[in-house]
Amino acid sequence: MNTMILSVPSHICGLIFDCDGTLADTMPLHWESWHEEFSLHGLTCPQEFLDTHKGAYVAEIVREYNRVFDTELDSDQFAFNKEKRSLEKLRTVKPIQPVVDIVHQYQGILPMAVVSGGNRTNVMLTIDVIGLKDAFEIVLTADDGYPSKPAPDMFLEAARLIGVSPESCQVYEDGDLGLKAAKNAGMSAVDVRPLFEETINLQYSK
Repeated sequence: MNTMILSVPSHICGLIFDCDGTLADTMPLHWESWHEEFSLHGLTCPQEFLDTHKGAYVAEIVREYNRVFDTELDSDQFAFNKEKRSLEKLRTVKPIQPVVDIVHQYQGILPMAVVSGGNRTNVMLTIDVIGLKDAFEIVLTADDGYPSKPAPDMFLEAARLIGVSPESCQVYEDGDLGLKAAKNAGMSAVDVRPLFEETINLQYSK
């Protein structure tokens, strides 16, 4: 395991985590929900398209899908249905343990926040299921009305709310849009994806 990418430098005073695919192995469940919902409409969606837009709000992804593939899906209704599907699956989700270990190590030592493109109901359920219900001072989601990643707004607001300057925050992310948002906010950004495959293989082989 590459522990270097999870280290917290001494100048860091606050930690900010994405949720899906960073704290919890939710992405297979979300992908399944996406494809099920597209199928109901008689449509398919390339996985590469979803991967590219990971971290953006669901309704925004649907609007981009409409633009790229010349469809007329109701983005808000599609998003509602997709997130409802995901909610029904999330009770079985597993943590991404190396990232969760960082949370446990610094809980009560450094202020921590979650910044997610998911809706609040799903994010809070996910955090609860993986045992981190009381770990974060702040949780910001798509329901809070900030521009979607890669805009830096949610990260900057999270830093403000935990009382830490952006340059003293370290962000953990698994999506290109989220990593870009963190950098746009002037924060250190850690890509957890190099750990992902090894960690999940270990967990599911038990």
